[in-house]
Amino acid sequence: MTIMNPNEEVAVVFDCGSTNLRVAAVDKSGRIIAQRSQPNAPTPQRDGRPGWLIWDLDEIWRKLCENCKDVVSRVREEYRIVAAIVTTWGADGTLVKRDGSLVYPIISWQCPRTKEIAEEIAKVMDPWEIFKITGYQIISFNTLLKLMWLRKYVPEVFKEAYTWLMMPGLIVHKLTGEFHIDPTSASTMMAMDLAKRDWSEEMLALANLDPSFFPEWKEPGDIVGYIHDKAHAQTGLKKDLPVIVGGHDTQFAILAAGASANELVLSSGTWEILSLRMGEYIVSRKAFEEGIIIEADVEPGFWNPQLLMIASAVLEWIRERFYPELKERYYETMIKEALKVPIGSGGVMFIPSFVSDSGPTRKYKTQGTILGLNLRTTRAHIYRAALEGLSYQLRLAVEIMMKSFNLKVEGIRVVGGGSKNKLWNRIRADVLGLPVEITRFSEATVLGAALTAFKGVGLYKSFDEALKSIDFGIQTYHPKREHHEKYEKYYTMYKDVLRALRPCYEKW
Repeated sequence: MTIMNPNEEVAVVFDCGSTNLRVAAVDKSGRIIAQRSQPNAPTPQRDGRPGWLIWDLDEIWRKLCENCKDVVSRVREEYRIVAAIVTTWGADGTLVKRDGSLVYPIISWQCPRTKEIAEEIAKVMDPWEIFKITGYQIISFNTLLKLMWLRKYVPEVFKEAYTWLMMPGLIVHKLTGEFHIDPTSASTMMAMDLAKRDWSEEMLALANLDPSFFPEWKEPGDIVGYIHDKAHAQTGLKKDLPVIVGGHDTQFAILAAGASANELVLSSGTWEILSLRMGEYIVSRKAFEEGIIIEADVEPGFWNPQLLMIASAVLEWIRERFYPELKERYYETMIKEALKVPIGSGGVMFIPSFVSDSGPTRKYKTQGTILGLNLRTTRAHIYRAALEGLSYQLRLAVEIMMKSFNLKVEGIRVVGGGSKNKLWNRIRADVLGLPVEITRFSEATVLGAALTAFKGVGLYKSFDEALKSIDFGIQTYHPKREHHEKYEKYYTMYKDVLRALRPCYEKW
């Protein structure tokens, strides 16, 4: 006789990122019972130009099936799988036929082919007007630009196309045979009337399309379909298992942070996304000018303004160049050394703008910069200066969000891999002068998707009930007044440096 775990219900989450494909089984407490992942990357288009990148859906599906079979085999004896759900990265999708087969390869967001279209659309329609309608800036990988590119260069593909599916829709179709689109994914397309949580006919007309071309709207938490025979054989999931609508991974991480109305959410990894759940759709000129985007929340009636900036990729750059001898547990050594360096990093100032057209420093056109080096500077000074520089960048982003949406911010809740660094959390709190909260969940997207799946099968009546059921295990870093006072001086210097460097980098 098998004794069932008290938290016997689990949801299977297909957590598909552009660098990692994971399947995880998650119980109602948010604990990951089993998981497996494999790397993911775009591939060159065989019949395309040099540099053109696409996603191999068959390869992605093969890896997901392998992951899923392994996870199911490890949990099915002690747990009851009640639902499956899919989250993926945004912006990417493709045209499909009535049987779900691809009409054209899935153009990757990393592919440069649509840069020309991005320049053209700004001449046709005011970018500010686009932002007011869609919440989106003109970014070369926006889905609408791919549709416009297809219409311009391979118009014959639309004759074969039944509809368009975003990445979550493509995976769900393989699981269920159903077509759908969800607002969280569609809000990454630059094609929605975001205030209405529906299509913008004006934006779609730029690609000579209308709303009737797209599949039926389904909201996160809806049952979109059920595992069919073929998917059962491929994944190991039982036939007729409910598949719940998921969507764009970012919004599920924001949901699962469990932040209060006056807290911002920082999803910290290779990149950081500063965001919040806003109860009304607000567009401001300040938000537009600072590069903020707005996406549809998992729950109707909420919106997610976001500011994207480089983060742990900078720390990895430092590790590779200054700590090459460390093969494992390297961050422990880096943090231990940096703890011996005082506030201000011995006069070293690190500007972490390694991607100059992103984040709150984009208007300064500043590139990654290290100032204040001398013969006594060590690698520990540089690492701590990077943590401080990333925290100054965060404070600048927080101030932009506050001014853009007239917010009173009382704290920051950090999720993701970057939340595990205790020294970084301490510096964040001291630089911001605000409490920084960390939850016990580093995998926020998976938690948000699992809670949505449980709501979808009736285990919770609402997202609010689902969130209230979770013990977040909050750890709070309160700012130390004496530290914050010291950092005020350095933060002022940081802003002065950005302004001073601007004319230099504008000439490069």
